[in-house]
Amino acid sequence: MLSPLLQHYDQVILDLDGCVWIGDETVPGSPEAIAALREAGKRVAFATNNSWHPGEDQVTRLWGHGIQASLGDVVTVGGAMQHLLNETRQGRSAFVIGAESLHANVAGAGLTVLNGTEQAEHAEVVVMGGTDQVTYDDLRVATLAARRSGDLLATARDPTLPMPGGHWPGTGALLAAVETASGITGEIVGKPEPQLFYTALDRLGEGRTLAVGDRLDTDIAAAAAAGLDAALVLSGGMTHDEAQTAIATNRAPQPIAVAPDLRTLVLGA
Repeated sequence: MLSPLLQHYDQVILDLDGCVWIGDETVPGSPEAIAALREAGKRVAFATNNSWHPGEDQVTRLWGHGIQASLGDVVTVGGAMQHLLNETRQGRSAFVIGAESLHANVAGAGLTVLNGTEQAEHAEVVVMGGTDQVTYDDLRVATLAARRSGDLLATARDPTLPMPGGHWPGTGALLAAVETASGITGEIVGKPEPQLFYTALDRLGEGRTLAVGDRLDTDIAAAAAAGLDAALVLSGGMTHDEAQTAIATNRAPQPIAVAPDLRTLVLGA
């Protein structure tokens, strides 16, 4: 049986990294929690700031963790970036720091990707996402291009990415280097901006909605911006003490509930 909190909602939007999995490891109990939500008739969608993988790969990963999902269930920040670029910057040139999937998103939006060319420093748009394949030269070119164009976009500002061995540098860490060096503040497409949740709501339909994530400054903040209730799980980006301090000092949007993990939040045990 679902916890009293979850019985109150018709649908749930879940974060992936730190909530459903950490790296390649399943957060214990998350598949059972999601299965219980669906068995109880609750609609479920996933919204992720992770641009390392396209939506199709995220669906494959979900199945690999024992969670049934279709492409329509997953809202990715790479897809949101592609939509924004297509609507506002189609036909321009771009320099990209990010995984192969983000390069494909940028090209798919109708921009010319200048990576590896002599013109890269003069790109009209700089697009950044998470990656573990970044060099000083990448940061140098991004800095020069951003300083010249003034147009810097990023998928997220998450400073870290939860992994089994600890926290890795996230998109926000890379973005901070380019922002500091260029003097240009990046425009964020993913959470804490609300667009990913708006897209998820379009797919879910109307109903009482709870967002669940592992970071106050991204997941919970995005839910607040979208006008949604949100719950925090402590299986990924924040410790109990960090969360309590931030909540007590009103340094971040307030979640309606805090739980050790998704299973405890959903099932109450």
